[in-house]
Amino acid sequence: MGTESKRQQRFAGVIQQDLAELFQRDGSNWAPGAFLTVTKVRVTPDLAIARVYLSFLNTKTAKEDLEQVRKKTTEIRYKLGERIKHQARIVPQLEFFLDDTNEYVEHMDKIFEEISKETRQPD
Repeated sequence: MGTESKRQQRFAGVIQQDLAELFQRDGSNWAPGAFLTVTKVRVTPDLAIARVYLSFLNTKTAKEDLEQVRKKTTEIRYKLGERIKHQARIVPQLEFFLDDTNEYVEHMDKIFEEISKETRQPD
C-alpha cells in the first residue's frame, strides 16, 4: 500500500478514536481479561475497508482474544456505524489484525541483552 491521502488518514483517525472508545467501554465483553488497544487503522483509498491493528495487554491468549473480536465484527461495525453515521456515507468493513509490535520490541530487547552479556572475544 502506498502513502495514504489526507482523507484516508483523517478517516482512519476518526475510526481509531471511535473504536478505541468502543473497546474501552465494551472490550471486556469481546476479550475478557485483556486490556485492548487500537494501535493503528489503515483505510483503503475508497474508504470501504478499514484494517484495524489491535494490541492485547495483560493476556497470554492474544490470538484467541483476536478471534473472539473477529467473531463480533458485525456487532462492532454496527456500533461504529452508530457513532460515525453523520461523518461518513458508508461504514467500512472491518478487518482485525494482531499488532505484535510490543512482542517484537521485547524480543529485540532480549537479544540485545544477551549480546551485551556475552564477553567480547579479543580480535
